[in-house]
Amino acid sequence: MAEVTLTAEVGRSTGSSASRRLRHTGRVPAVIYGHGMEPVAVSVGARELRAVLSAHGLNQVLTLQVNGSAHLVLARQLQRHPLRHTVAHVDFQVVRSDEIVHADVPLVLSGTAEAVERERGVLEHVLTSLSIRSTPAQIPQEILVDVAAMEVGHAIRVRDLQLPTGVTTDADPDETVVIAAASSVAAEVAEAEEAEAVEGAGAAGTEAPAPPAEEG
Repeated sequence: MAEVTLTAEVGRSTGSSASRRLRHTGRVPAVIYGHGMEPVAVSVGARELRAVLSAHGLNQVLTLQVNGSAHLVLARQLQRHPLRHTVAHVDFQVVRSDEIVHADVPLVLSGTAEAVERERGVLEHVLTSLSIRSTPAQIPQEILVDVAAMEVGHAIRVRDLQLPTGVTTDADPDETVVIAAASSVAAEVAEAEEAEAVEGAGAAGTEAPAPPAEEG
């Protein structure tokens, strides 16, 4: 995992009004904590933070520069503006490079389930993220779930996932990640076709009534 550095400034005022004024200047209020240190109120550049999250994701290990000291951190608990969806606050947790940490990693479907498409089925993505354990540097940005070989009625469960080296999970191995199901539309089409076939067979088996006999 590439090293990414972010610079934080200390000495910000706390409180909702002060945080609002800080955001108007292009900075995001934040807190750094962990490994016995007292929580420190800091701020980071909104543009720099947005660039890091866009390029590397939430689980990127960061080197946070604070007053000349470097801290290895993970971004935790991002709060976003309800309308603009910009980051309004972020917590930075100090970690060690050799410790095991927890992280939620997105599960991304990969490939095309051609057999499911031929049968007019649908893929139901049930579990969209997975709680994993690893060292900070081994946290994957995403875990790919290959659905290419799936058929209607099949499911991929947690135990079927290919986790990267050094990554484990405490999730239930029988928990469903994705299932290939018959779509309701396909079922309705099949029922309509069957009904038409039955009606067609009934019409073919009905004889026309004989004309009345002529009186002589």
